Amino acid sequence: MFYAIMATDVPDSLSARMGARPDHLARLHVLQDQGRLLLAGPLPAVDSEDPGSAGFTGSLVVAEFASLADAQAWADADPYVAAGVYQQVTIKPFKRVFPA
Repeated sequence: MFYAIMATDVPDSLSARMGARPDHLARLHVLQDQGRLLLAGPLPAVDSEDPGSAGFTGSLVVAEFASLADAQAWADADPYVAAGVYQQVTIKPFKRVFPA
């Protein structure tokens, strides 16, 4: 089943985010290579593809896991969590309808 991992950043997270980004992306590449990643990306703090120093307010990952517990364990091990980027992470089951 797919799960939506919705994370909210702490204020002024850009520096910590950029430091942990390579390891964060490496984990996402593993999910992608396994065919389990539906989509992933950051949430810009301003209405722009490149928010510059405004940074990001969080992230969204939608990926396939065997269970909610597995999705939670994966999210708990995220380098952004270890680096203190995220202040809150919410995980919910996600039912893909579109694209069909």
